[in-house]
Amino acid sequence: MMGRIKVGLLSLRDLFATAWWIFLIVGLGFVVAYQFVQPAPPRTIVISTGGESGAYYQFAKRYAAILARSGVTLEVKASAGSLENIARLKSDEAQIGFVQGGVIEPKNDPDEADDSGLLSLGSVFYEPVWVFYRGDKRLDRLTQLQGKRIAIGQEGSGIRQLAQRLLEANEIRANDKLLPLSGLVAAEELQQGRIDAAFIIAAESAPVVQVLLRSPGVKVMSFAQANAYQRHFPFLTRLTLPQGAADLVRDFPPEDIKVLAPTANLIVRDDLHPALQTLLLQAVSEVHGKSGFFQSAGEFPAYMDQLLPLSPEAARYFQSGSPFLQRYLPFWLAVLFDRLIVLLVPIIALLIPLLKVAPALYTWRIRSKIFRSYGELKFLEEDIRHRFDPAKMADYRSRLDALDEEASQLHVPLGFSDLVYTLREHVNLVRHILDKQENPT
Repeated sequence: MMGRIKVGLLSLRDLFATAWWIFLIVGLGFVVAYQFVQPAPPRTIVISTGGESGAYYQFAKRYAAILARSGVTLEVKASAGSLENIARLKSDEAQIGFVQGGVIEPKNDPDEADDSGLLSLGSVFYEPVWVFYRGDKRLDRLTQLQGKRIAIGQEGSGIRQLAQRLLEANEIRANDKLLPLSGLVAAEELQQGRIDAAFIIAAESAPVVQVLLRSPGVKVMSFAQANAYQRHFPFLTRLTLPQGAADLVRDFPPEDIKVLAPTANLIVRDDLHPALQTLLLQAVSEVHGKSGFFQSAGEFPAYMDQLLPLSPEAARYFQSGSPFLQRYLPFWLAVLFDRLIVLLVPIIALLIPLLKVAPALYTWRIRSKIFRSYGELKFLEEDIRHRFDPAKMADYRSRLDALDEEASQLHVPLGFSDLVYTLREHVNLVRHILDKQENPT
């Protein structure tokens, strides 16, 4: 038993002595390949939303519940709105944020490199702009709000920035009648008659919208110039609130209402792990992929507002869906296999040609041990046949004995043992030749 173990160890020693350079090349390949392997994704990430009563915050909570199924914690942070979300992303206080369309100005030159460090995962839903107002006179143009008290949203919010842009396009400049009120607070002020109009960005099902649609004396503006706004502001989409959509019994609204809508966009830092970007897009599809009041099934997520470059992961997701491994494996197992593939593919590519060469080298190394002895035996045979000197008889026998001893001490794998025995037979053959030279008769 010990003899077999010893022979096996010797074979391994010979193999390593022959193929050490293969191990070295593979090791170097492993080190190089490791530089291209993404680290494992973090288990906790932060999303910056909006106010706790707003849609951004509520949707983020739904994302968090979906990501939790894959063992990823999504920490939801309330904020003042899109501008604060962008600031948090740039300072790495958050890795994901909601940004309203139109908040970031597109570059004049589309080929100009973006250095913000931010990427878009696409638009996730429409955000209708509702302009509610009081008064008997019907309003359908923003110019008719000149001189009125208007709630345009809090500082740092997306609705405030958008409202200011729309009002300025209608030559209504910033003044003390543009008030920093939003949401239910703005709705109450409008109901009480303390303000004349309010800009609200919210889904049709949002409480603030439902309250104002049913408030006596409060009307919603239908944008007569909706098509023109789309031309001036490409990030806006014209939507229609159908007649009777709010209340079928009371037929409210009594006619189709045209509203404008930017899209809510999901923005990420460009260093957010690709696997987490894909996981987040899967959550977005689950939450926003169904048909809704203003959208059709499968319309979102989509790259509709090109305020920032689209993430490469999002581009792949929109084209072909979830990565193959994430479709059939749990998230963390898919990530592990994905990392191993990146690491092992170049290693295997190196090993295939090297392993084809290794057996030939191993065989050559084992045979070379025996062939060295054959070289000496050949020279000795030449001396005995052609330059025989009786005075060197003892030297001849000593050299033959040494070759026989050396052959018997050779440690080779069992598969090459026949070469050792053949060598010893040939040593004995030369002994017979020596005996004939000593006794020619």
